[in-house]
Amino acid sequence: MAFISGVGNTRYGKIDGSTTMGLAATAAQAALADAGLEPKDIDGLLTGYATTMPHIMLATVIAERLGIRPAYAHALQAGGATGVAMAMLAKILVDSGRCRAVLIVAAENRASGQSRDQSIQTLAQAGHPDYEVPYGATIPAYYGLLAARYMHQFGVTDSDLAELAVVMRRHAGRHPDAHLRTPITRDDVMASKPIALPLRLLDCCPVSDGGIAAVITRDPTSAARVRIRGAGQAHLHQHISCARDWADMGAKASADRALADAGMGLADMNYLAVYDSFTITLAMLLEEIGFVRRAGAGEAARAGRFEVGGDLPLNTHGGLLSFGHCGVGGGLAHLIETQRQLAGRAAERQAKNATIGFVHGDGGVMSSHVSMVLERV
Repeated sequence: MAFISGVGNTRYGKIDGSTTMGLAATAAQAALADAGLEPKDIDGLLTGYATTMPHIMLATVIAERLGIRPAYAHALQAGGATGVAMAMLAKILVDSGRCRAVLIVAAENRASGQSRDQSIQTLAQAGHPDYEVPYGATIPAYYGLLAARYMHQFGVTDSDLAELAVVMRRHAGRHPDAHLRTPITRDDVMASKPIALPLRLLDCCPVSDGGIAAVITRDPTSAARVRIRGAGQAHLHQHISCARDWADMGAKASADRALADAGMGLADMNYLAVYDSFTITLAMLLEEIGFVRRAGAGEAARAGRFEVGGDLPLNTHGGLLSFGHCGVGGGLAHLIETQRQLAGRAAERQAKNATIGFVHGDGGVMSSHVSMVLERV
């Protein structure tokens, strides 16, 4: 078994004077304290990447900063799916007996440590170097193309997408560390500045500073007895120009593998944490995996299904759309919130019947998918 024994995070937003290393250290120390462990107890360390600190050996740099001498250290890169991928690898490491306690940590001062133009140029490199990048596309543009095609094919409306942004902002208003907490309405979303039509400003996640960490152990070390029950991945394409089926981007295959690994089905899930870099991302993932019907995500949001008191509480921290996005730490926040929910530690955000959680990360432009099932024991 693999337990998420401790979690920790900094606040998200623009944190002037912050550094990638400082944010990572703060989050890691909080996670260790939450797990009841010390740096000497950690024998595995996993991290992702940081565009503001592109060190070729980031895992051992962070280990050095924290005073950890791991028997295993590794840095992963799977875009927005990296956080869940790190947790999956940590599970494999402790299940195999290779490690007893693995620290996973992600941090980046992307809002204060990088200019707008630097961010645009860096992230745009996810595109195909021959067929996409030379034409000036950005990440919002790639997702705008996805949105336009998906909306045409399945009948999703601007209003449907706006409903998802409103729910995420409402959830973030209950989290003291969220980047964006001011309430918004559906009309606010639809009237916001065009970014890459049909996507508008409030359809897009903010760029944030932040750090987040978790400790995954073979045996529980705290009262938060939340274990990783199953995990799976799928990778059908890297570049959007190579995707072949807007109805099958790999999310369902990833989810099916995680559910099979857990010996469970979609109907067993009573808490959801699903990647939401854009409103269209969230809609497509929820619909492809099968939590709602095609073009049904907006309807489910309007019906209150994704609220704290709904039958499918979703991203109760506010998701990327409102809690914030600091690179790898954006997707990892979904996992940390799920642990808190299943452990009954989500304060006023607490969902009533959260015992089994489904987490999904998406990297690139719906490219890399990693799914995970967590269970309270």
